[in-house]
Amino acid sequence: MSSLWPELERVLGEVQKPARYIGCEDGMIIPEHRPDKAAWLLIYPDTYEVGLPNQGLQILYEIINERPDAVAERSYAPWTDMAGVLRRTGLPLFSVDTHRAAGEFDILAFNLSSELVYTNLLECLDLSGVPLHTTGRRADDPLVIIGGHCALNPEPLADFIDAAVLGDGEEVVSEISEVVAAWKASGRTSRDGVLRELAQIEGVYVPSMYEAQFDGDRLVSLAPRLTGIPEVVEKRTVADLAAWPYPKNQLVPLTEVVHDRLNVEVFRGCTRGCRFCQAGMITRPVRERPAGQVRTMVTEGLRRTGYDEVALTSLSTADFSGIENVVATAVADDVCGQVSVSLPSLRVDAFTVGIAAEIQKARRTGLTFAPEAGTWRLRQVINKLINEEDLYGAVGSAFSQGWRRAKLYFLTGLPTETDEDTLAILDLARKCIDVGREHHRSPSVTISLGGFVPKPFTPFQWFGQNTETELRRKIGLLRDGLRSGGRTFNGVKLKWHDARASVVEGLFSRGDRRLGAVIEDVWRNGGVFQEWSEHFDVSLWEDALARNGLSLDWYVYRHRTQDEVLPWDHLSAGLHKDFLWQDWRDALDEVGLEDCRWTPCYDCGACTGYGIEHIVASAVPPGGGSQGTGQAPGDHAVPVSLGTGPRVTAGARS
Repeated sequence: MSSLWPELERVLGEVQKPARYIGCEDGMIIPEHRPDKAAWLLIYPDTYEVGLPNQGLQILYEIINERPDAVAERSYAPWTDMAGVLRRTGLPLFSVDTHRAAGEFDILAFNLSSELVYTNLLECLDLSGVPLHTTGRRADDPLVIIGGHCALNPEPLADFIDAAVLGDGEEVVSEISEVVAAWKASGRTSRDGVLRELAQIEGVYVPSMYEAQFDGDRLVSLAPRLTGIPEVVEKRTVADLAAWPYPKNQLVPLTEVVHDRLNVEVFRGCTRGCRFCQAGMITRPVRERPAGQVRTMVTEGLRRTGYDEVALTSLSTADFSGIENVVATAVADDVCGQVSVSLPSLRVDAFTVGIAAEIQKARRTGLTFAPEAGTWRLRQVINKLINEEDLYGAVGSAFSQGWRRAKLYFLTGLPTETDEDTLAILDLARKCIDVGREHHRSPSVTISLGGFVPKPFTPFQWFGQNTETELRRKIGLLRDGLRSGGRTFNGVKLKWHDARASVVEGLFSRGDRRLGAVIEDVWRNGGVFQEWSEHFDVSLWEDALARNGLSLDWYVYRHRTQDEVLPWDHLSAGLHKDFLWQDWRDALDEVGLEDCRWTPCYDCGACTGYGIEHIVASAVPPGGGSQGTGQAPGDHAVPVSLGTGPRVTAGARS
């Protein structure tokens, strides 16, 4: 392998942000490439600013480079100006660590956190000189592997990827490295042979080893086409998070990135049971880091990097049993100076005055709470079991400790949602302003509104998504209500996500492998960086669907039935399908479930299926509405019909 740096250096002056491509970060690793080592190129298919802070990529980067039989470097999707320069000059995609050509690596591993980056994956393959389709690759071409939450439904990418890693990556990358290193030592004689070996690794799915059969539009089976290939691919779960204290040397960029701070993961998994949340479902069980390890990672990380802000990351950080102590330790560390602590994922019913008081001792960061729905009825449907008193208590705790601004995140387009539920969002925001005025003259609350997208391995995977028209109508209800309210809503602001992007996300969230042709069509017509508003073009997707004889109605807007074969039924995130179906029925009955860490097991499968129990330091549950709902199943009207066709009733979708 040789460096492309001399050639790249001559053209970097032609692009807007050359710092994206030079590497040289504090914490960067210069690996020793050898013929007996499996060479990984870890690619984040978005810009450097978005990709560099990604914890998953940084964790695997360190773990692989600690192995004697593997090396890892990094790459990011080049912006449109750089892609143009590469094509004009004939230069390929490259690593930012040693500027080696991507095509010279053994594995191109993509971290997929959003469905809208799928065309970027094709762009990176094309710039690497790697054939787009698996059928066109030779033995000396790199293996193309994906991971991340999107890998739980890899079928839309089946034409383009050699393998998908399901679940946690810390252990499985070592097993993949062993297989690939042995394959290299054998002379890379058979691509099919190495794929069959990879398919034997728990957590690795090889799409080419499975055949999809359709009856008209309907998927009827997806099964192994060869003997010895598992019928169901199980996700990987790291049992002891304490054994993996990574990243030890977080990368510190030379240019601005989206989350320019120290990031420390405090626990993985969530059992709150929010029915819309794929991350909470697929990362079960809960595994906490020991509080002492978190404190060490925080203090050592701050000293090494020079950051003055640390984010304690998880799906519900305030649920961490040692949260107040950890925050207090970080803030009181004199060596690091004044430290800001960010809790980017805050559960309303677990945020206390004590936490707020510790955070405010240093520079205050923004606070975002996520009630998700405007009424208690709808929060029962989605199992976000926080009442209004929980919300006002959390907001009051923040405002009492000096905060003047708060953000409230809501979803629209949820199952059974009515206009009353939608408009109730404004009422919640107004009352939060009233709470804030008890402490400040002019508090502000920003409503952030996102369109709900049903995801695989959640109870809502059978729900037909709201149409773009319906999502826009609901956004309009809030916008008009805010405008007509006059002084009533002083201090309340409204922001919303593009409803059209939510529809495209839904298309690939629950799509099958026939959508590969759509992804390629959009890419060939210039559709890159579709996750960026300035480049997103819904007409590209609509036209591509039409050319391939496919429709949004079939993939996105229709409800699915219990007996329907789903494109991910041959994969497992640890959750029993019958558990998810019952939870879906409970949702329609407006029945909530308590947090299973302190209640009898519901047998969702996440613990029993893998022999791993929840690892939680505290025997006492955090306070909050979800710990005891006081509900019993009853007779409730069900505003969603689950028939064989697209028939729905008012409130489900337009």
